[in-house]
Amino acid sequence: MDKDSFEDKLTDEEYLVLREKGTEAPFSGKYVNTKEKGQYKCKACGNALFSSDTKFDSGTGWPSFDQAIDGAVKYEKDEAYGMNRTEVLCAKCDSHLGHVFDDGPETTGKRYCINSICLDLEKENEN
Repeated sequence: MDKDSFEDKLTDEEYLVLREKGTEAPFSGKYVNTKEKGQYKCKACGNALFSSDTKFDSGTGWPSFDQAIDGAVKYEKDEAYGMNRTEVLCAKCDSHLGHVFDDGPETTGKRYCINSICLDLEKENEN
């Protein structure tokens, strides 16, 4: 599969997850335990996806959020590997981000289970 212009900047591992719907190993991603404030953006296109205010520790090994920024993501049915899941994709570039489940906190009931490798954290200005 040829990489187009914005995909040329992705590492092989990033490309595997973002464009070929792979996943990173649990507890291996750089944002699993991050508590820093800011916006999580799509690694491929820079689209703002999640606010750090919606991040929580789900204990699953991937960064978890209880809601996405309005209009930032889209959803597709995923029945791969004999499972019935809902895939989360970047609404701007169609990159695979992870999956969403209905077992999240009471605020929304959602758990967006997202691969760290798909994200860039733009930290809030400390001023």
